[in-house]
Amino acid sequence: MITKRIIPCLDIQNGRTVKGVQFKGLTDAGDPVELAYKYARDGADELVFLDITATEEKRKTLFTMVRDVAAAINIPFTVGGGVGTVSDVEQLLQNGADKVAINSAALKNPGLVTELAKRFGCQCIVAAIDAKLVGDRWKVFRMGGKLETEWKLLDWAKQITENGAGEILFTAIDHDGRKQGFANTMLAELNQTVNVPIIASGGAGKIADFIAVFNDGKADAALAASVFHYDTIPIPVLKQVLKQQDIPIRIV
Repeated sequence: MITKRIIPCLDIQNGRTVKGVQFKGLTDAGDPVELAYKYARDGADELVFLDITATEEKRKTLFTMVRDVAAAINIPFTVGGGVGTVSDVEQLLQNGADKVAINSAALKNPGLVTELAKRFGCQCIVAAIDAKLVGDRWKVFRMGGKLETEWKLLDWAKQITENGAGEILFTAIDHDGRKQGFANTMLAELNQTVNVPIIASGGAGKIADFIAVFNDGKADAALAASVFHYDTIPIPVLKQVLKQQDIPIRIV
């Protein structure tokens, strides 16, 4: 059975790790390099680094910080934020990223994902999808969750994986930061729709939420931020409980 993954997320703004609720009300959560080192030491399976204002501010991801974080860890490392060209991906990989997450740029130019997948391999390209319920439909948003697109979630997930994305990072905007559980019903539907691994994001508040996202949401990985940043749920404790629940997990 394929091992499930626990992935802390570093949302970066002005060189610091921040966390908010539904992408708003951001507060400081610590130094990215120190947190990255701690998570790798504690047994995290991967790390995600998102420069959350890079696209809105029309600038590139913080390459120097990416390099510093990469030097502090020995686990797979995904970087996103402001990624819009082949050159961006090339520079991130040269600075220590293992995978690159693409969001707004792919929505503006879906062919970019095809180009990136051909150049660097599908396994390197993560489609970051931010979505929420609008009426009775899950709609995709871009620009850090600020701008609604015409895409319905499942349609976009099919399109982006057909174009070559090797993994989906799905963030349920309405669940983000609320600590009331992941969007498990939609995650399970997404799992039935595409044939790539799905990282669930948005809603972790207690250990039971992680058990549910794997059992009910059928997620391949669970991403969380504040519960790890503030030691609400220590990663070693979480993994031991998951193992006790017969969820396949890597124990350091």
